[in-house]
Amino acid sequence: MSKVNCLVSVIVPAFNEASTIGDVVRRIAAIDSTYEVIVVDDGSGDNTAAAAAAAGARVIRHTYNLGNGASITTGAGHAVGDVIVMIDADGQHPPEYIPALVALIGEYDMVVGARTRQSKTSRRRRFGNFLLNSIARWISGHPIVDLTSGFRAIRRTHLLEYVHLFPARYSYPTTITMAMIQGRHFVKYVPIDSIQRRYHGKSNIRPVRDFIRFINIMMRLLILFSPQKFFLPLSAMSLVAGLLLAIHQLVSYSAIYGSSQLLLMSAVYFFCFGLLAEQIATMRRERSRIFTQTGAIVQPANSQPFGRDGQRQIGIDERQKVEGK
Repeated sequence: MSKVNCLVSVIVPAFNEASTIGDVVRRIAAIDSTYEVIVVDDGSGDNTAAAAAAAGARVIRHTYNLGNGASITTGAGHAVGDVIVMIDADGQHPPEYIPALVALIGEYDMVVGARTRQSKTSRRRRFGNFLLNSIARWISGHPIVDLTSGFRAIRRTHLLEYVHLFPARYSYPTTITMAMIQGRHFVKYVPIDSIQRRYHGKSNIRPVRDFIRFINIMMRLLILFSPQKFFLPLSAMSLVAGLLLAIHQLVSYSAIYGSSQLLLMSAVYFFCFGLLAEQIATMRRERSRIFTQTGAIVQPANSQPFGRDGQRQIGIDERQKVEGK
């Protein structure tokens, strides 16, 4: 696949980031004036929306806070670019890396800005990311450099294919990474040096709670895309355990008892569940392709697009009518 020349939409989810959002938007616009910059104000209690609009962004407002994943979903529904870039609003990701990510779209389906060891992040955060990356590699069977980076570029068609899987809050980066890998798409990691994350509002991240949530997301996506990888090992373990226990019971008691029979029956059940889940996963992938072709995204009822002048911005269908498509 060759490099793609296309319109780029940059989605910036923001919650109480009035002090940084203006600078982020201006730096994005300075890179390329053709970029469509969409800031999704996720129910901020400060002047985030006004600061973003003043800097030149197209602002979509949530009436109240829905979460990071919901903001990306809203932004994707309003974006018109062939390639969509996602970047955090707090300034931790240098926008100047956007062209490097976009340039690789075509050869790859998604390009992730992976934080390096030189990035100014806390030691606890680096350890948590290392642990999550290791678990994700084990589950997916593929190298994953940065599972939770919120800085990435992706083909719009692939984002629309998987956006319905995004959790409302955390973590859409985990979801889209695992979905792309399990969906057999090509993912590239580009090293970037991010700065120290600056929280200007109250952080919603809870390490223990969100770690468990990340694991749950990865296991759910594994079952969604490759259920045999989950059910076949369970079936094999139950079969081996049942056979060993049955042999022990025969040798020791000259009979096979219910415990070994239960394990052997469980092995059959897990195997059948795996076959059934594989068929359901195949049908789900076909539905996702239809979803992608139609480009249908359901917007939250309380998302309101506003421009710099406070007037309602046109959506995808309206824009296509204007352009005569």
